[in-house]
Amino acid sequence: MRHRLAVALRGADLLEQKLRILFARHECLRQAEEGSGSRWHDRVEEADTWLLRAVLLGGEHALDGAAAGVGLARITIDETFTMGVRHPSEVTCALQDRAPTSAAPANTALVHAEAACREAVRAAAEYAAAQAAARIVGAEVLSTRRRVRALRRHWIPRLEAELTRVELALEQSEHEDAVRRRWAAQTLAEGMRGAEE
Repeated sequence: MRHRLAVALRGADLLEQKLRILFARHECLRQAEEGSGSRWHDRVEEADTWLLRAVLLGGEHALDGAAAGVGLARITIDETFTMGVRHPSEVTCALQDRAPTSAAPANTALVHAEAACREAVRAAAEYAAAQAAARIVGAEVLSTRRRVRALRRHWIPRLEAELTRVELALEQSEHEDAVRRRWAAQTLAEGMRGAEE
């Protein structure tokens, strides 16, 4: 019982250390999420401005023609571990260049809009990875906090109460054994005195 209590106390201490490390990492990830979210919103706003200018200059059909030559984006997400929790760490966003056989954009606003959209896609990928990392580590913070609370409030007090009960029972049993030994010794001594007489 003492060993189980010692293991529970050590486990609670280790979980509290993990919680402190995860909490600090979560704060960093939340700040990164806020920063990347702000950058993404700025890039989207800039892309919207250039797209509006491009539509005003060339009409919607100019947008369709310009979009036909744009390639796909390839997003690679690297992961890392923080106290056993796997989460995104870095994002690489590779955007294909415009196909050489495609028609050139009809006006300079479309060129700027394309560049702004590319930056918005990169910013969106970074924001999504930062958001996922903060969410994953935040969930582990909550889970670890619940485990520590369960150990400290329920499991450890239950083990301490059980240990106290067992120690009292052992103490009472030892006391009863001591009384029986004294009684047996006293009875034996009286029996020997009676035999001597």
